[in-house]
Amino acid sequence: MNETAFKTPAADATVSENLVETLKAEIIRKLTFSLGKNPSVAQPHDWLTAVILAVRDHVIEVWQRSTRESYQTGRKRVYYLSLEFLIGRSLADALNNLGLTGPVAQAMSELGVDLAAIETIEPDAALGNGGLGRLAACYLEAMASTGVPALGYGIRYDHGLFKQRIEAGKQVEIPEDWLSFRNPWEFERRESSYQIGFGGAVAGTDKPGEVIWTPQETVFAVAYDTPIVGWRGRDATTLRLWRARALHPLSLDAFNQGDLVGAVAERNRAEAISKVLYPNDSTPTGQELRLRQEFFFTSASLQDLVRRHYRQFGTLENLPDKVAIQLNDTHPALAVAEMMRLLMDERGFTWEEAWTLTNGTISYTNHTLLPEALETWPVALMERLLPRHMQIIFGINARFLEGVRRSAGGSKVDLAGISLIDEQHGRRVRMAHLAFVGSHTVNGVSALHSRLMQETVFAPLHAIFPDRITNVTNGITPRRWLLSANPGLTKLLREVCGDGVSDDITQISRLAKHTGDASLHERLRAIRRDNKLKLAHLIRQDTGVSIDPDALFDVQIKRIHEYKRQLLNILETIALYDAIRSEPYRDWAPRVKIFAGKAASNYGTAKAIINLINDVATVVNNDITTRDRLKVVFLPNYNVSAAEVIIPAADLSEQISTAGMEASGTGNMKFALNGAITIGTLDGANIEIGERVGEDNIVIFGMTAEQVEAAKRNPRPPEDVIRATPHLEGVLDAVASGAYSPGERDRYQGLVAGLRANDWFMVLNDFESYRLAQRRVDALWADQGKWWRSSVTNTAHCGWFSADRSIREYAERIWHVPASPAAKG
Repeated sequence: MNETAFKTPAADATVSENLVETLKAEIIRKLTFSLGKNPSVAQPHDWLTAVILAVRDHVIEVWQRSTRESYQTGRKRVYYLSLEFLIGRSLADALNNLGLTGPVAQAMSELGVDLAAIETIEPDAALGNGGLGRLAACYLEAMASTGVPALGYGIRYDHGLFKQRIEAGKQVEIPEDWLSFRNPWEFERRESSYQIGFGGAVAGTDKPGEVIWTPQETVFAVAYDTPIVGWRGRDATTLRLWRARALHPLSLDAFNQGDLVGAVAERNRAEAISKVLYPNDSTPTGQELRLRQEFFFTSASLQDLVRRHYRQFGTLENLPDKVAIQLNDTHPALAVAEMMRLLMDERGFTWEEAWTLTNGTISYTNHTLLPEALETWPVALMERLLPRHMQIIFGINARFLEGVRRSAGGSKVDLAGISLIDEQHGRRVRMAHLAFVGSHTVNGVSALHSRLMQETVFAPLHAIFPDRITNVTNGITPRRWLLSANPGLTKLLREVCGDGVSDDITQISRLAKHTGDASLHERLRAIRRDNKLKLAHLIRQDTGVSIDPDALFDVQIKRIHEYKRQLLNILETIALYDAIRSEPYRDWAPRVKIFAGKAASNYGTAKAIINLINDVATVVNNDITTRDRLKVVFLPNYNVSAAEVIIPAADLSEQISTAGMEASGTGNMKFALNGAITIGTLDGANIEIGERVGEDNIVIFGMTAEQVEAAKRNPRPPEDVIRATPHLEGVLDAVASGAYSPGERDRYQGLVAGLRANDWFMVLNDFESYRLAQRRVDALWADQGKWWRSSVTNTAHCGWFSADRSIREYAERIWHVPASPAAKG
């Protein structure tokens, strides 16, 4: 790597000038010889690709150096298996981590091209649905930044999460086509291809204990590698994504007989595996495709790491000493059965030997306590699609249950409750139980979540394995979510806290000494206003709605789900709208309610909530009596790039999930680090944010997790709650009667009827507490000195929520992989 990339232009003008000239030459060379374009006719996308290819060369130097060092030292390596990697755009991130943002911008400017403008046309790699995928992306970058040797495994979806359009207030899904101009960051590795089997038969042989699985169908998994460079280019990790390919892409017999559809049937069936992120699994066909996806990437990943390990060490007996496999949720839980199969059927290990190696290498991160989100698969489907794996799962279960039964106190254990097979709901494999039993360590992602894991869904297993559950609170990469997304605030932090804050985010705590500095508040207000102007431009461009940058920006951006309670937010917004109309003479704080997020294509209630938000926006934004004081915006097609604009502009961060249902959250960390004040429940990492910033600097409301559980056991009739809650009945009646959907009066009758029948997510129970909390926000906003003291306090005390801290905890306590010496400084 050219070390001059990390010398600031101010420090050495000659080096900077030389670097800019070198970069110009590299970019022109890529444009000419890789793309075959003359600069005079090059289009913006040509320039973007040329810049990416030039920057990629710098990344490759780091990447190859890291790989060589890993092989030479024989260090233990982490393999991170995740069905989602929500990478987003990569150019700005790579430039920032390499210290090349300024030099490349100058080089492009001298070539007559605006770098910032072409960066916006890079597609978002939307290979994830939300927090799970974004966490995986943050962790890969953090592993590179902390020097943890790692390789991430996932699927190279042709189409990531759908693009969202809003038409007549409703969500419309269209295919996301991030590969339409190919992906210049990746390298196809055809030599790293593996056969993945499905169906078929299992038979014994003459050799005792030997089993042969003969799949009925086989597909190829082909690897595509993308380097992920860490901060200051010290190290790099690899994201390896698998693409499905047919063994026989064309049946010539069928083609020659005129059966054009049948000729490519095998190819289409195979390629469907990596076609779309999260196919609709509400049908049997969709369920089977989802299971095929999970096994496809899990099997390819394990075959790859076993081959890689054996090639380096010549044995698999030291697997736990050199390999750490992290399962990101239950999607790769089949790794337990597949590793057993690979070790026994292909490598000749006994069951006991294979189990010791499997259990010693695998650890599992749980991300949800919601019963409906804990994956299960019908035994019948597993037996048909993965017959050998079902045999192994039955074997694991039988040995596990027999061991518990024979243990002290085993006669009192509810074996049905701990079994890997749920016999009560149509015989289904409990994937979370499989991952738990097959792992040496299981972690939650916030202190509350990990405790609730022990007390609720995994309580019976926790009693058997009392030392297995631990906690690693989630983290975010400050490089993307502060240094890159909020350059104005970053510049100020460097001035106040020192330049070292860029390398060690915990130094941001020095800002706490300046919480009462009025001049600092003014500078922060100006920085926030600039960020709000950028967001206002995006909103105007995408929705046509004009908003006041001096208003309070009240933001809820996340996947649309009932437990995340966007419905509570919009119902309170209606109550606020009614109050402003009733008392227009009051000094109401101008407020912009900003929503963004996607609903699963088959999630009718979530899609109805989106529709309601947009219908309320239409009414509120066109009311001349309130439009200067209240605006409602739903920003379509929420993605990583949009978040990078929204988060630095937010004043208020809505983290209002039903207590006990949000495992951790990472959006709450991003907002707080950028100085937004949180309004939220005592749920997930909100609790830990509150502990660090202090109760005066976070707005907490609503029921606790324990109160929610008690309310579910002894539910209060929803009608009693409504009658006892001021403002609520009028809001529900207005929604149900069509006040916000005049063209379709009964549009929301079902939504309101559902609330009146069962307040499972405590929308009604928490409504009044939430409404009063919002009035506390109004009062705080009215005292700008107090508001900015709270904002500064949030930023100063949220450096702990760094992905670097999370990764070091994983490395030290779960993976037992030391960070590199260079990264510890």
